[in-house]
Amino acid sequence: MGPRRVFGTRLLVVLAAFALSGCMVGPDYVKPAAPAPAAYKEMPPAKPAAPSDLAPRGRWWSIYSDADLDALMDQVAAANQSLRAAEANYRQAQAFVQASRAGLYPTVGVNLSATRARQGSGATTSLYNLGVPVDWEIDLWGKIRRAVEASEDSAQASAADLAATRLSLQAQLAQAYFALRVTDRGKRLLDNTVAAYQRSLELTQNRYNVGVVARADVVQAETQLQSAQVQAVDIGVARAQLEHAIAVLTGKPPADFSLLPVDAIPELPAIPAAVPSELLERRPDIAAAERRVAAANAQIGVATAAFYPSVSLTGAFGFAGSSFSSWISLPNRVWSLGAALATPLFDAGLRKAQRDEAIAAYDATVANYRQIVLTGFQEVEDNLATLRILEEEAVVQDAALQSARKSVELGMNQYRAGLINYINVVALQAIAFAAERNTVDLEGRRLAASVALIKALGGGFGATDLSASR
Repeated sequence: MGPRRVFGTRLLVVLAAFALSGCMVGPDYVKPAAPAPAAYKEMPPAKPAAPSDLAPRGRWWSIYSDADLDALMDQVAAANQSLRAAEANYRQAQAFVQASRAGLYPTVGVNLSATRARQGSGATTSLYNLGVPVDWEIDLWGKIRRAVEASEDSAQASAADLAATRLSLQAQLAQAYFALRVTDRGKRLLDNTVAAYQRSLELTQNRYNVGVVARADVVQAETQLQSAQVQAVDIGVARAQLEHAIAVLTGKPPADFSLLPVDAIPELPAIPAAVPSELLERRPDIAAAERRVAAANAQIGVATAAFYPSVSLTGAFGFAGSSFSSWISLPNRVWSLGAALATPLFDAGLRKAQRDEAIAAYDATVANYRQIVLTGFQEVEDNLATLRILEEEAVVQDAALQSARKSVELGMNQYRAGLINYINVVALQAIAFAAERNTVDLEGRRLAASVALIKALGGGFGATDLSASR
């Protein structure tokens, strides 16, 4: 082995060992602090926050015990187009990770050529060449490794984006489904009301026929009945639109989808809230924002490495000869090995500007992360307050409903006895009908708030789920 070859081999070994020794410029990542209260303001003192392992995870919608909802959720996972787009974005981010990791390894190619040439009246010559060139940029300062870090962190952020999209679509479906079931209950209420008003009209018509009441009472009863019939027809608009929304969420054209009316509304489940500090690990949007902070931090290292010289190795091995029959032979073997060092001497402040840009981008992602954390706590507090207040309202509303039903019963008895006019009955029935509608609407609002709280708590997501994204 000649001295040049020995020198080149040693140089290659030294540079490779130095590149793998872990030297990386730029700051190492430290997760930024985020404001987190010790407890939720809206949690009742008598109900301390439950351990997080009791909170809904995975198929969180199963706590509502509704088979139709379970089936629809499976269809969202299989066919929703927004979810497919998010999944494709995640695969794109994973591919970029693989592409960035490729920079850590040499690039190996192959060249194959055959030429014949003659100059003037000289003899014709042939040249056959087979070469295997190798190029390798030695990552002395960690530029490539920082780029790999950034791409891995970005891929994890994309995985969290996918989880956030999935959770958002699941919450939209659950809320649309519950609204549809509340509409079904409202339709049944209106149908019962129409039947009751029909009986009142028949009673009033009979009393008019025997001369007990005036014609005005019959007209009032007819108007009341027709008004309820109009509302019973009109509620179909809301139901149709909700059904169409569910169809699109499950990846179907509205014309190919329908849900049969069901009278039952799912019971409101108890939803333990995770302690505030765990919210940072349970919300996919917060996890995505934190991973983007890590990616931005790695980009500072990429920009910092540009201040240091780049070192690359080039080499080639192959065969070259003028005779095809003896082309691939030991005497025709050729090889080369070289190293190059390059650094710009003057760039008019380009590298400094790029590093400043990376630092500013990092600061922006930190601020965005902290803002998303604050928004997350706000959403939890909002929905805890909503559920607490609606629970109090439901108690009062139930009492009001019972009183309204009783007043209608008493009013009808008084009307039959001739003690009051029918206009008084109409007023009592209107109050009772409004109380029935408010009760049904209140059930729907509480279900919608419960879904919003589960979404605010992160559903079944956990930041540890991102470990598979590397």
